[in-house]
Amino acid sequence: MSKDDNKIGFNPPPWGELEGALVPAIIQDAMTKNVLMLGYMNEEAVKRTQETKKVTFFSRSKQRLWTKGEESGNFLNLVSIKNDCDNDALLISVHPVGPTCHTGTDTCWAEENRSTFGFLSKLEEIITSRKEHKENENSYVASLFRKGINKIAQKVGEEAVETVIEAKDDNDDLFLNESADLLFHYLILLQAKGFTLNDIVKVLESRH
Repeated sequence: MSKDDNKIGFNPPPWGELEGALVPAIIQDAMTKNVLMLGYMNEEAVKRTQETKKVTFFSRSKQRLWTKGEESGNFLNLVSIKNDCDNDALLISVHPVGPTCHTGTDTCWAEENRSTFGFLSKLEEIITSRKEHKENENSYVASLFRKGINKIAQKVGEEAVETVIEAKDDNDDLFLNESADLLFHYLILLQAKGFTLNDIVKVLESRH
């Protein structure tokens, strides 16, 4: 067992009590937190995964160990292993190399493996829609896109100043509202420049 496993509290399932058993292994992207696939492991597969740092399963169809990516090159590089409260299922955090599913999709549920930010991602989708239909939309966001980058940048500047002013006072409600206005207009500015929150996250990650 590696030091990293000890750090995250990984305790191997009681293989002596589960002789010959397979345990489900949920594969999760360490960065996006998206579930990529589900496989099965026995004791030998877990040990191989820890030794090689590439996720290895027990194939029920082939009746042997197989390392994900051994043919395609789309490996799952190990980050950590955690077991559940009943000690009979594993959560394996990975850095995937290429698509995970054999069909060529990012996940085995045909979903795109990208970072999401809850309601902010939903808000980005709405802003995108307003931008794409700006000529036919009567919304405030569409009107900003029609006015162009200078007007959008100006609004971000105005909201930034108002946020700073409220930060120096003691009215938390006003501060939070101005902060929300600033973030909202910044999301619009990002899309006006052709970017999203994911692009900013990548820059921050590169600095970490």
